[in-house]
Amino acid sequence: MDILHEVAAFESAKMSHMSTSDRVAASREAKRLILAINEIYKKTKDSNLMDIMKRLTVKKKKIEKRLKGQPERV
Repeated sequence: MDILHEVAAFESAKMSHMSTSDRVAASREAKRLILAINEIYKKTKDSNLMDIMKRLTVKKKKIEKRLKGQPERV
């Protein structure tokens, strides 16, 4: 499966020192991968695919948290 190779490359990519546009692109790529794996998961019900989707979701949330920035303290 080609999508699993893309997932492996995405997971191994360094996420430090990224510009804002790089973070946006990484977040969109994570979403695309999650949705593609989900389509396969619907047909096969393979638990390994669910684990991959969970890992990608965690990484995506970390990227998006960094995009939104720190909340202001009052």
